[in-house]
Amino acid sequence: MSLAVVGLTSLIKCEMGLSPTPLVVLPDRTIIAEFMLMGNITDFVPIANIEPFGECISLMNPAVLSATIAAGGVLTPMPCVPVTVVPWITAAMDVLVEGAPALDQTSTLMCVWAGPINIVEPGNTSVIVP
Repeated sequence: MSLAVVGLTSLIKCEMGLSPTPLVVLPDRTIIAEFMLMGNITDFVPIANIEPFGECISLMNPAVLSATIAAGGVLTPMPCVPVTVVPWITAAMDVLVEGAPALDQTSTLMCVWAGPINIVEPGNTSVIVP
């Protein structure tokens, strides 16, 4: 099975966030495919690589929990501040980008606030990994 690679123009989405956001691949990356900087499993740093997803609805997020309690138990979304502390999980373990496994369209990342982050648009269609 071949999978599309992921990079700077790819969109990601947290299941607990209300909107998708682009993956940020820092400009020190030198591997390019289809005019985009390629992502790897080390691109998981909050704000630097993973921007907010609008508002968060996870009760594991202390801000959401506090606002929901204050609203008498009615779920109250609050601004998303992603907390990712471990690298992405990828199926492209044999394809290295800057010494680390590449991201592909099936890659996932977990936020501490219990939101799985997935690739919703890889950003390319013709560059594939085995």
